[in-house]
Order: sequence, then C-alpha cells, then structure tokens
Amino acid sequence: MLDVKQTLKDAESKMQKAAAFLEEELARIRAGRANAAILDGVRVESYGQMVPLNQVANVSIPDARTISIRPWDRKQIRDIEKGILDSEVGITPENNGEVVILRLPQPTEERRKELVKQCNKIGEQTKVQVRNIRGDIKEKLKKAVKDGLSEDLEKDAEAELQKSHDKYIKEIDAILAAKQKEIMTV
Repeated sequence: MLDVKQTLKDAESKMQKAAAFLEEELARIRAGRANAAILDGVRVESYGQMVPLNQVANVSIPDARTISIRPWDRKQIRDIEKGILDSEVGITPENNGEVVILRLPQPTEERRKELVKQCNKIGEQTKVQVRNIRGDIKEKLKKAVKDGLSEDLEKDAEAELQKSHDKYIKEIDAILAAKQKEIMTV
C-alpha cells in the first residue's frame, strides 16, 4: 500500500529541487553586474583534461563590471581565455600577462528585454516541472485508491499536494520577479 506521507514528502522535495535549479540557472544569466556564477559552465583544458575554471584559477570581482581570473599557473592563461571564448559567456577576455580580465558591458534596453524573456522561458519550464510532479503524484494517489486507499485520505493528500504546488509556483514567481528587477535596473 502507498505511504501517503512519504509520497507527499518526496513530491515536496522534487518541487524544492526544481526551484533550486531555477535559481542556479538564473544565476548564470548575466544581468550587467559581475557575478562569478556566469563562469560556472566554463571548462578549461588542464594537463590534458577538461576541468571547471574554478579548479585552475581564483575568480574574484574587483568591481561591479569586472571579473578577474588569476590562474594558479601562468602558463594556463591562454587555455583559460580559450575556455571562456568557447563557452556561452559571450564576453571577450583580456589579459595582462598575470590575470585574465572580463569587462561586462552595460546591456542595452533591447538586450535586457531578451534576458527577461530568457529568464521567463526557464521559469516556465520550471513551473511545468512542478506541475508534472503534481500530476505524477495525483496518478499515484488514484492508483492507490484502486489498491485500497480510502477516498478521504486521497482527497486530503491531493489538497496537501495542491498546497505544496501553489507554494512552489509562488516561490518560482518571486525568484523570477527578483531576477527581472535585477536585469532591468540600470
């Protein structure tokens, strides 16, 4: 027989992970301010292997529009620049022989609107994930009724599931609103 509490707990956990995933994805979208998270996807060749940038260099943010990358081995400056150019960061790196510097340009109004659309698209995908989780759990509950679960218990579980769903949809909307505000602030 289906353990209703555990099933609801699992659903809540999956919805939480979806919201956390959204935050991670939105952190990678640059909003005009320097943010080390935009380099999370950058991979650099180091001694014949592709490794994350933060494993071969120290990434710091000296001011609001600059990211400074100091490699632990100066010979890797070219590899770091190549990794950044090959990634989807969209910024051309500069170097002074010791440090790779990324200067973030002020995004235009049109670019800001594109970024907001991109955020909304990711947010909508996350909402769909949450809805799918809810749908899957509802199916499990309906099958459990056929296997002997009481209908009252099923209705209570569905109500609880809907509360979790609404809570995470609201959280996703709040995350999106905060990111949109960050992007549109000049």
